[in-house]
Amino acid sequence: MAGPSHDPALYRPRDVVPIRRALVSVSDKTDLLRLAEALAGAGIEIVSTGSTAATVRDAGYAVTDVASVTGFPESLDGRVKTLHPSVHAGLLADLRLEDHERQLAELDIEPFELVVVNLYPFVETVRSGAQGDEVVEQIDIGGPAMVRASAKNYANVAIVVSPESYPAVIESLANGGTSLVQRRELAARAFAHTADYDRAVATWFAEGTLTETDLPAHLTIKAERLSTLRYGENSHQRAAIYTRTGGHGIAQATQVQGKEMSYNNYVDADAALRAAFDMVKPAVAIIKHANPCGIAVSAPNALDPIASAHLRAHECDPVSAFGGVIAANRTVTLKMAENLRDIFTEVIVAPDFEPAALEVFRLKKNLRVLKLPADWQQERMDVRLVSGGLLLQDADRFPDDIESVAKDWQLVSGERPADEEMTNLIFAWKSCRAVKSNAIVLAKGSATVGIGMGQVNRVDSCRLAVERAGDRAAGSVAASDAFFPFADGPQVLLDAGISAIVQPGGSVRDDEVIAAAQAAGVTMFFTGERHFFH
Repeated sequence: MAGPSHDPALYRPRDVVPIRRALVSVSDKTDLLRLAEALAGAGIEIVSTGSTAATVRDAGYAVTDVASVTGFPESLDGRVKTLHPSVHAGLLADLRLEDHERQLAELDIEPFELVVVNLYPFVETVRSGAQGDEVVEQIDIGGPAMVRASAKNYANVAIVVSPESYPAVIESLANGGTSLVQRRELAARAFAHTADYDRAVATWFAEGTLTETDLPAHLTIKAERLSTLRYGENSHQRAAIYTRTGGHGIAQATQVQGKEMSYNNYVDADAALRAAFDMVKPAVAIIKHANPCGIAVSAPNALDPIASAHLRAHECDPVSAFGGVIAANRTVTLKMAENLRDIFTEVIVAPDFEPAALEVFRLKKNLRVLKLPADWQQERMDVRLVSGGLLLQDADRFPDDIESVAKDWQLVSGERPADEEMTNLIFAWKSCRAVKSNAIVLAKGSATVGIGMGQVNRVDSCRLAVERAGDRAAGSVAASDAFFPFADGPQVLLDAGISAIVQPGGSVRDDEVIAAAQAAGVTMFFTGERHFFH
């Protein structure tokens, strides 16, 4: 339906609009009192709601309650406060029109020239892990209505949705009011704000009802450019890093020191997180070209667990670790930093860093140090662009109780090993998820000793893993991200002295593979689940 039309000749020009009356209702009370002080000092009437009114009043500034404007009390636990003609007529009246001015006078309604509103903390509530009605109660209704009404009427009303805009508004008080250009810019930010908010709500409802056969019919991904990168994967490619609305991953990490991050740095750092944060114990992953060249958890009873994990990961392939990207799933200690002193490293990312560790890193001026956001977590869904569209899938995650799940793995050869060996098998199985297919991981003592990745057949991956492990292959365990189509791959591992193998199973030649393991007296488990990573 088309909106009302008016004769352009009826509109009176209006640039600078003096502020006489402000509607203030905010969830984020950052710098609220600074704004209130400026408004009160300029003799501006402050109309407010609930906790915002209480905060301003407790600070000693006069406040008019919205209920006294509407003649109707706040009701339904605050769900109904501002949804009233006495509020919205004051927001939507276009005072460039004599007829609107006349109607306000007849209705005894005062207009607003400034509206300061930010919305209920919906995204923050979702990030906190809240569910169900707790999240629903943070869906703002009146707030977006006020924001959109004010933004539509930018010719007469300045709409502010972020404390970042307070200084400019305060400055405008000394200039006689807000300018048309300023109000239009504020309106643009306001509409973007409500659009992002609505998108977050829609995404939560869609993702909250996902099943194996029920994926969103419509998918909207909003991202803002964080910075332009020097170049992309290669020097002739343009590139930039974007932050996704509601994201909490590598794009939201804080760079503590070092050179500018590159496209490849971001890709490798994200791959490192995928590997290190699958582990429950203190763990470190070292990545080159998006593949691990070492993953390990700390040695038992290590005095400095994260430093121990790093040394054990480095020992897997010291040659490839040169120029690598490192992720640690615990705070990086001074000891770990000292271990890295003479190892050329491109990036290190972790939840936090000891101050003494950062002092050591400052001596390596080119080392990029990234601190993860406090709310960092692995993604629930994976999105990948393809030509003309994109693919969406559940993120490949291991259950938190994988030790219990492993008890149900199908033992098809040999005897069930002792707990220590089972722990090693579980570690190898989890490490496989971070290795590009075809993936073979050899592990000993919950540290990788050989990794074969990215080969076009599984036999070559087996050979590569054994070659890199060398003498360490004997007595290690092996994990394969997918089934062995023939017995030739396992035979490479068996000939190298592997003590146990874990793999999904499911090949039409499983019997041949099992027979090879049985002939060698080696334990083999089928998990029934594969972990391709392309």
